[in-house]
Amino acid sequence: MDMHGALLFAAGLGTLVVAAEMVVRGASRLAASLGVEPLILGLTVVAIGTSAPELAIGITASLQGSSSLAVGNIAGTNMVNILFILGLSALLKPLPLHLQVLKLELPIIVAAAVLMLVFAWDGVITQREGAVMLVGALIYTLALIRLSRRETPAMHEEFSDMYGSSGARTGTVAKERTKYTALLVVGLILSVVGAHWLVNGAVGIARTLDISEAIIGLTIVAIGTSAPELVTSIVATIRNERDVAVGNLLGSSIYNILVILGLTCLVTPGGVPVERELIMVDIPLMAGVALLCVPVFVTGRRVSRLEGGIGVALFLVYMLWIVLYRA
Repeated sequence: MDMHGALLFAAGLGTLVVAAEMVVRGASRLAASLGVEPLILGLTVVAIGTSAPELAIGITASLQGSSSLAVGNIAGTNMVNILFILGLSALLKPLPLHLQVLKLELPIIVAAAVLMLVFAWDGVITQREGAVMLVGALIYTLALIRLSRRETPAMHEEFSDMYGSSGARTGTVAKERTKYTALLVVGLILSVVGAHWLVNGAVGIARTLDISEAIIGLTIVAIGTSAPELVTSIVATIRNERDVAVGNLLGSSIYNILVILGLTCLVTPGGVPVERELIMVDIPLMAGVALLCVPVFVTGRRVSRLEGGIGVALFLVYMLWIVLYRA
């Protein structure tokens, strides 16, 4: 393996993980200090913030002509989020489904996955289709804010514990806002730097091993950039704030497609080409996983330990299949 590429990839991945934490912390605390409700923070700002690595990688890879890496990363990350992280969370402790998950997130993640498949089917996701995705993201976010205002006081308290303001006195509010703004800006800058390193390292590894950039995007890049979602979900599970975990994972998966991929297509001249194998195999699998959530979520309104274990097992089989037969 190209050691320079491997080191560059590792440095980029580490930088992205740190940057994502800075973006999430800076954005959530800044928004809280401005009076944004914690419930809305958890479902929008934090969900988008944990997708910052995917955004940086998507735009960087597409502009450098490595679109398969960008699209593979979106498909792979959503598989990690739903099968592995959500499954692992349920495996640790059965996962009850509350909030507006069944009313909004579930149908939207299915619709977004199918939309991605339809747009990619002709081999390219155009700039116009990227704009359609962004409009869909805006509609989803507005619906999310509207529905979240109807949630119970217990749900608001749960999200306040995770994402509420730091309780600073009035005299220190300006200082707090400056600090978190700086944290957010530095995190965004590091995201760009880390993405540049990671993409260049991943392309170098793919060329050295003579494998597709899409495979790199589906595996090590997808798993690495899912670290923020994994950390958020584990913390929420340990603190018994399970709605935070579900809301973050599904929200992040929705924004990965509608915002991250939408923006990537919009800023890429001529749109984003999609590799045929991604169209025939991985994107349909991602859509299938989203569809599989419907009976799992609706039946009993919970994800059992067994269902979580099956999700983790399916993900490991998928990864093993890629490594053994496609790499």
